[in-house]
Order: sequence, then structure tokens, then C-alpha cells
Amino acid sequence: MNSDHLFTCVTAPDPGLFFKSEDPNDLRLGAMVETEAATYQAATFVIVSCSQDIGVARNHGRTGAELAPDAIRRSFYKLAAPASLRKGDLFDLGDTAIKGSLEEIHAHHYEVVRQLVKDGKRILVLGGGNDLSYPDGKALQSVHPDITAVNIDAHLDIRENTRRNSGTPYRQLLEENIVQKQQFFEIGFQSHANSVHYLQQAADWGVNMIPLEELTRSSISDCLGKKMADNLREALFLGFDMDSVKAADAPGVSAPSPTGLSAEQARDVVSFFTAHFPATILEITEVNPKYDIDSRTAKLAAILMVTFLTGGTA
Repeated sequence: MNSDHLFTCVTAPDPGLFFKSEDPNDLRLGAMVETEAATYQAATFVIVSCSQDIGVARNHGRTGAELAPDAIRRSFYKLAAPASLRKGDLFDLGDTAIKGSLEEIHAHHYEVVRQLVKDGKRILVLGGGNDLSYPDGKALQSVHPDITAVNIDAHLDIRENTRRNSGTPYRQLLEENIVQKQQFFEIGFQSHANSVHYLQQAADWGVNMIPLEELTRSSISDCLGKKMADNLREALFLGFDMDSVKAADAPGVSAPSPTGLSAEQARDVVSFFTAHFPATILEITEVNPKYDIDSRTAKLAAILMVTFLTGGTA
């Protein structure tokens, strides 16, 4: 694949999602985004999505995440354009989902994201299910062989299932040596959401384990700063599963929980990484609009995207 071929591999985003204010002094992100192929090369940030939740269904979760990309875009493009973002900086490539098996969709998505990485873009990936972390991490490592990966999630996602699903992506990345165990971080996981077997396995592997309790009892910088600095490699993949946020603040997810990060803590985690350890890919998964309330979860996802765009200052 080359850059020109990208546009034949995606479904373009719906222009109706690009909100524009009638007030010229009220600039919104919908007026800042570019979608024409001629503007792609100049862009710093590229949004790409994968509207499928096959992996969630395989993992016996509640389906609906296939609707997330447009719901997130709808909220995102209504937000005020940050001062640091210039016209031409942001490009929306559209959606990579195709008809076929999950494995076929992953293979197609991998090729698109790999080209974006090769082109030097910083990428906002919108799921869909968390199974997307496998092709996204693989695409990053195919260009930057030595990567660090972070899973911000209530779940470890290292299950041994014979068929890949939303609970297996990080096991795939580790078993295929795409990510080295010492360069993998499990952040914000909750013990009651993971079996003793997998908690022990992750510990035995030497994965960097930072449970929700540790993350929230001290400052994020104190909790993560030195550990990240000691393990940061050539490029960083940052996966943010929205079920890491408590249901009061993010009701529209595939696997809701009354406990988790607050909306403010979620933003602060992304802000910390973006300010101190900028990721090549920020992946946001498991938003489920079928169960959202007042677009609360989609709006939070949109705020995390803006935080990534602004270097942690949003």
C-alpha cells in the first residue's frame, strides 16, 4: 500500500457530522477538519475508525460498539477548536470496516494504520471493540520495531480463547513478540473484573501492573512517571478502553462498572501521556451508543481526543 491507495481502502466520513457554528467567532472542530486527499500530506493528526463489534460479540459482551465512531465524531466536531490547532493539522480518513470475518477486518485495518504510521502521522483510532488493539499495535511495531504499549482498561485482555476477540488482543501482541512483556503496561485494571489465573499470569510475565487503586491514590505523575521513563522505547501505543471509566461518567460502554476512573481522571491520564510521553497512536474503544445517556460517553471520548491533539493542555 502507498499513501494514494489509502483512500480506496476506507469509507469517507459523513460530512454531516462536521458541525460548523454560524458565529465566525465560535470556531468548532468541524470547521477545522480536512478530508480531501490533496490535504492529507500536510496533516499532523489523522482520525481513522473501524465500525465493528464482532470481537465484543465473540467475548459475550453487549454489542453496539459498531455505532461508536459516528457517535464520537458527532460529539468531537462540536467541540471548540483549540488555539494550538491550525487549519490543515487535522485529517479524517474515515472508516476501515469491511464485510468479512474479524480476522479479515483486522488485516485490512492493519494495512491502513501501517501506512499512516509510515507517513509519520499521529493517529486517533476509534473503535469498535478493543480487539482493535492487536492490528493497531502490530501496525505500529511493523514500522517502529521496539515499542511500548499501554492498556488503560478494567480488564487485562490477555485471555487464551482459541478465536480472537475483545479479550485477547494483548495476549496476541505478547505471544507474537510484537510487544515485549517488560514494555507492556496494564493501567487501571480492577481485580474483580479479572480471574486469578490471568492476574497471576500477567505478574509472572513481568508485565507492568498498575491497578485502579494505585493509580487513584496518588498523583498520576508520581504513579507513572518513572515507570514509563524507564520503559519507553521507540514509539508508544496508548489504548484507552472506555470501560476503565466508572458507569456514572461513562454509561455507554460494552462492559459497565460502578467503579473505575472518573471522567476527570481519564482526561488527566491522557493528558499525562500526551504531555510527557506522546503516543503515535491513541486508540479509543468500547464506546457503546446503544446504552449511552445524553451522549455522555461519546462526549468524554471526544474530550480525550482533544487532549491528545493539544499536548495535554485541554
